[in-house]
Amino acid sequence: MKRSDFLKSLAIIPLASCMSKANELGKFADNLESTETLPVLFLGHGSPMNALEENEFVTGFRNVGKTFQKPKAILCISAHWETRGTYVTAMDHPKTIHDFGGFPKALFDVQYPAPGSPELAHETANLVKKTTIGMDEQWGLDHGAWTVIKHLYPNADVPVIQMSIDYTQPAQYHYDLAKEIARLRKKGILIVGSGNMVHNLGMVAWDRLNDDNYGFDWALEAQQKMKQFIQEGNHQALINYNAQGKPFQLSIPSPEHYLPLLYTLALQEKNEPITLFNDKAVAGSLTMTSVKIG
Repeated sequence: MKRSDFLKSLAIIPLASCMSKANELGKFADNLESTETLPVLFLGHGSPMNALEENEFVTGFRNVGKTFQKPKAILCISAHWETRGTYVTAMDHPKTIHDFGGFPKALFDVQYPAPGSPELAHETANLVKKTTIGMDEQWGLDHGAWTVIKHLYPNADVPVIQMSIDYTQPAQYHYDLAKEIARLRKKGILIVGSGNMVHNLGMVAWDRLNDDNYGFDWALEAQQKMKQFIQEGNHQALINYNAQGKPFQLSIPSPEHYLPLLYTLALQEKNEPITLFNDKAVAGSLTMTSVKIG
């Protein structure tokens, strides 16, 4: 082979690689044939120990997973991945992240080896026009994702990607961003928000952890108003949560556990039914209330 021909062949290799990747992404998009619209979930994930324990909340997660067809993949917005800018995990094999401390070794031994989906990551980024979605290959699946998804799909046989929460942006931004990925619901993708509507760890009544449905007055008041707004379809009141008075302010001292709820609500279509489950308070200042739309 002539030297000039050899150099030309080397130049083609990166191009061929890029074309191959583009073809793979194109095939993924083509394979996302229209399906029945999948529901969208907000899961109150609570303690990481729910990954190991048998309790009514775990039963609630399992039961809701039996009410719809198995998805082709899952996109999860977890309270536990905050970034400057928005990213999606784009690796083939996301690691199980044990992002907590002070729990038994058995919890740290848990692995949830669900595959990732670089193809879904790119498809998600292509749908979003509001901002540029970055591709992340470092994060994985944090406990906001795997401790609940493992009860929906214990065999870890559904690909999972995560979308981060841009902590620099207001609530309306997140609600509007979520609307841009709505098409995925009709393509076999289950979208899950994972957090807690009422989440004030600084005021947890540790001595009341085992009391059934124990909530402080302000937590129960906020919980009831949140549920009322959800059932009325009053999303704007929930977006403007800072204007809803002291109970909301105590319930949402920082927004990361609350914002996944807005991602879920933004995906509600007209006249879609809403189901509330796991609707209980825990240790005074937390609620496990979860939502299924559709």
